[in-house]
Parts: sequence; structure tokens; C-alpha cells
Amino acid sequence: MKSIQILRRGALLSAALAVAGLGLFAQNASAQEWPTRTVRLILPYPVGGGPDGVARLLADKLGRKWGKPVVVENRPGGNGFIAIDAFKRGAKDGHDLIQLDSVHLAAYPYMFKKLPYEVEKDFEPLAPLFKAYLFFTVAQDSKYKKVSDIIADAKANPGKLNYGSWSIGNPVHLGMEEFQQLTGTKVEHVLYKETTQLYTSVATGELAFSIGSAATAGPMQRAGKLRFLAVAAPKRLSAYPDVPTVAESGGPAAPYEVSGWNSIVGPKGLSPAVADKIRKDVAEALSGPEVKEKFLSFGYEPLNLDRQQYAKYIQSEAKRHEAIIKRAKIELE
Repeated sequence: MKSIQILRRGALLSAALAVAGLGLFAQNASAQEWPTRTVRLILPYPVGGGPDGVARLLADKLGRKWGKPVVVENRPGGNGFIAIDAFKRGAKDGHDLIQLDSVHLAAYPYMFKKLPYEVEKDFEPLAPLFKAYLFFTVAQDSKYKKVSDIIADAKANPGKLNYGSWSIGNPVHLGMEEFQQLTGTKVEHVLYKETTQLYTSVATGELAFSIGSAATAGPMQRAGKLRFLAVAAPKRLSAYPDVPTVAESGGPAAPYEVSGWNSIVGPKGLSPAVADKIRKDVAEALSGPEVKEKFLSFGYEPLNLDRQQYAKYIQSEAKRHEAIIKRAKIELE
């Protein structure tokens, strides 16, 4: 009798292992077959910016790797919600992906009373792309030579200095809110529809200063119309070794930073095998010399994190943004 029971248990175990093996085989097979058609990469950014440039280079490399076209679809506006809505209505098997930045994943959930998405429910962060540190930027002939000069002027003239950005809750706005909290200053926030108009206003002196990336403010800086006073980063950037950090320029010390980061995001519930394939292939594409050159031209820093590190990084960034937003009492409908 005992021998019969042992045989039965052995048969059941073998069957269970066979089922598990078939499931693993099916997952691997689905990953090998994916993609079966065109992959759409949705962007909440306009054509021509830094994130768009990286996306198009990445799409070309992934399309060659996967043997299927990867098309970039720009859907700017509405705080990124237009693009996110298109993504949520798209395919759930990885054929529709979206490129999001830090505010969508780590800031907006604490800023808006109601969002048209839930990070945990709707998104599967797949691959970090890059991190962009931002520069304190002034006109070429500005009287400000260091960040400490801005602080001194702001303290002497509370509320009279102005800076610009393109929306409520973007990295520039949040960075300046934290800057004011740390320095005990008050400056006016002026909103612009376009970054070109924004940094032109800095160059002409209409704005006292602003903060910008090498991708947004860089063209006018390279044209000699703007100066980078300092970079809001833990250390100087390799692409701009002569630009001091904010701390070196008399501003708040580390861990103060102003930055944004971009990610490739898939739908929640995506097949683990397909998700792993996308992670692996994106990482491989990012390691190529063309992408590294593109990053350097935009002042982007690679964000080389594995899956667990990336999850922890998003959590830490969310806590950092939450603290800034709560202290500044930013709340949007």
C-alpha cells in the first residue's frame, strides 16, 4: 500500500513539474516570438527635444534588433496625460510602450488631487534611460557671477526676482521651491508655453535667471547668449567640467539637486519574459557609442540600474518629491 502511495506522489510531482516546465517553455517561447508586429513608443514630449532624440535613436536600434518597426508617436500636452491616455488604451502585451519622466512616476501622485492613472496599477517601469542634471542659467551679461549672488539679491529684494519654467510641478519648479526653502528666499515663478521663449527671456534679461538642462538651455548657452552659473548636481559633469556645482558656487550643499530622469514603461501585468527581453535589449542599445554620444551632447548621465535598484530608486525619488511638494503646499486639481 505504501509503495502505491509513493508511486502516486511521484506521479503527481512529475505531473506538476511537467506543467511548470510547460509554463516556463511557453513564457520563453512568447518572449522569443515577441514582437509579432510594429511596436509603438508613445512620448509625452514634442518632436525635436532631448528625450525625443534619445527615443528615436533607441527606436531605430530596437527595430533592428527585434526585426519589427518601432515607431515613435509624439503626443505632447496636458502634463503628459494625453500620451498616458493613449498608452492605457493601447495593447497590453508590450507592443505599446511609453516613455515617461520623473514627475509622472514620482511627483504627480503627490501633487494632483486626482490623476488619470495610478502608478502601481497602470505601469510597469522597465528600463531607466538617463538622468539630466539642470544648470542655474543667466544672461551672458548678467550681474550674477555665482549662485550666492542670486541668493543675496533675492534676500535684499524679496519677491522681486523672477525665474521661469513651463509648468507647475516640473523639475525646474520643484527645484526652485526646494531652493527657496533651503535659502530662505522668495522669488516669482513665471510660466511659459515654450522652452525656447523661456530661455530667450533669460537671455534678454526679462527673467533674472532660470534653471535648464543642456538640452533645453544648452543651445543658447553654446551660442553665447546664456551662461551656466552652476550645475545642481553632486559633482561637476564630465561634459561641463568648468561649470561648478551649486554648492561650489555658494548655493545649498548636497544633497540638493535639480534633475529629471526618463524611463521606458510598459503596461502592468506584462509577461515577465517579455519584460525581461525589453530590459535586456534596451540596456544593450544604450551601451552603444551612438547613444553615449547623444547623451554627451544633451548633458545626460546614464542611469545604469538593475531591476531591484531601479525600483528602490523610484521609491527614494518619490519620497524626495513628496517632501518638497508638501512643504511648498502645491496642490493641483
